[in-house]
Amino acid sequence: MTKRKRHSAEFKAKVALEAIREELTTAELAKKYDIHPTMITGWKKTAIEKMTLAFSSKGAAELTIFDQEVEKLHAKIGQLVVERGFFVESLQSHSRRWRQKAVKQDHRDLSVRRQCSLLSLARSGLYCQPRGESAENLKFMEIIDRQFLETPWYGSRQMARHMEREGHRCGRHRVRRLMKLMRLVPIYQEPRTSTKHPAHKIYPYLLRGLAITRPNLVWCTDISYIPMRRGFLYLVAIMDWHSRKVLSWRLSNSMDASFCVEALKEALVKYGPPEICNSDQGSQFTSTDFTGVLLDAKVRISMGGRGRWIDNRMIERLWRSLKYECVYLNAFETGAETRRGIGAWISDYNEKRPHSSHGLLTPAEAYDTAALNLKAAA
Repeated sequence: MTKRKRHSAEFKAKVALEAIREELTTAELAKKYDIHPTMITGWKKTAIEKMTLAFSSKGAAELTIFDQEVEKLHAKIGQLVVERGFFVESLQSHSRRWRQKAVKQDHRDLSVRRQCSLLSLARSGLYCQPRGESAENLKFMEIIDRQFLETPWYGSRQMARHMEREGHRCGRHRVRRLMKLMRLVPIYQEPRTSTKHPAHKIYPYLLRGLAITRPNLVWCTDISYIPMRRGFLYLVAIMDWHSRKVLSWRLSNSMDASFCVEALKEALVKYGPPEICNSDQGSQFTSTDFTGVLLDAKVRISMGGRGRWIDNRMIERLWRSLKYECVYLNAFETGAETRRGIGAWISDYNEKRPHSSHGLLTPAEAYDTAALNLKAAA
């Protein structure tokens, strides 16, 4: 019988640290250490959350309380070991397949997790175990991404027809899954078929008819899929709407809200709060972690309609330029290489490249010049 593999605390810390560094994608880390990607995401989140205890006086008090609970836990563990041993010895003669079939998803008294523990099964074995996207899927994702920049109104049906006309065997269901993974939403209005989490408030769109004539009046933010040679990452950017200057950005190998919050906090520290921050209705931007930072800084929150890229069009144009001029031309290998390449492009975009909306001025010059004029007028 194959026993469930146990990982030491040192091993978990090592993998979590590599995930936090984001040199490799989650899929590459999973392949490197032969573990499930979900475990890596969980360890990364736990490591980030537990770091605060090291600098908190409350952490020492919690450790004292923990010591007082050890004896109670030892007694409970002893009882559970006896119970588990009884069942395990009785089930040793049965195959893993038989034990998996014995798990009841709708059991009234025992959760699936507890049943798997008593049957010496890994709960993940009951479900699909993703191993990262194949080389063929990564190729299809790049083709879909290129075409979506040209025709952002293509849904999964139309995109599947386009793929078929180009000679690629990629059906609609696969296209739909890949577009969802890439966070690509066509511009037509989607029906509201799902109820959002009650903690995730949706804010109204505030930019309709608003004349944006100076820096720090409106910021915009969005997340984009960044293809690599052996995987992909996600990029978030904070942009000043008037000057088109990229104020901050972050790369991540997961879609949690933390890297968006980090980019937002950096921009607030460097440039001060704007009057309005505009985004789409992605879960990262509707999360209380992200909106809480804006509310604390007394920034008004604006969110575009579902499937309306035009409500956040300035940063959508940035993605188009970035991908055609940098990402597609380089086929980056690692996270560090991707970070360097994108960083160099954004620096050149801000400092050296005149933007058409400002004549001969670069985004950085347009931002600084307008900011100086505002200070002088004040």
